[in-house]
Amino acid sequence: MRPAIYGYMRVVSIEETDDESERVKRELTAYAQREGFALDQVFTENIRCSESAFSVMLDSLKRHDVKDIIVPSLWHFARLPGLQDAMRQHIEQETGARIWVVQGRRA
Repeated sequence: MRPAIYGYMRVVSIEETDDESERVKRELTAYAQREGFALDQVFTENIRCSESAFSVMLDSLKRHDVKDIIVPSLWHFARLPGLQDAMRQHIEQETGARIWVVQGRRA
């Protein structure tokens, strides 16, 4: 049985279609499988939801035996590189999880 990995993505525009979200989820699933994981949940941050998907993901990491997160790119954490690094460090320090970044990796 493959270990579970969580996905995280940010949808910034209300105009972004569900097709785009589904495409990204398929990309995350394929990457996770290539790396030996089973994609469990994908936490999606969007403007239509009042609850922070990032916070929910952190809570889930603390409660469950999942120690890996996959993101399409670090941009999904934040636009500014310094904030991307801060969020990555926060996840690692709070949960001990490893972050896998799809962008820039070859299939």
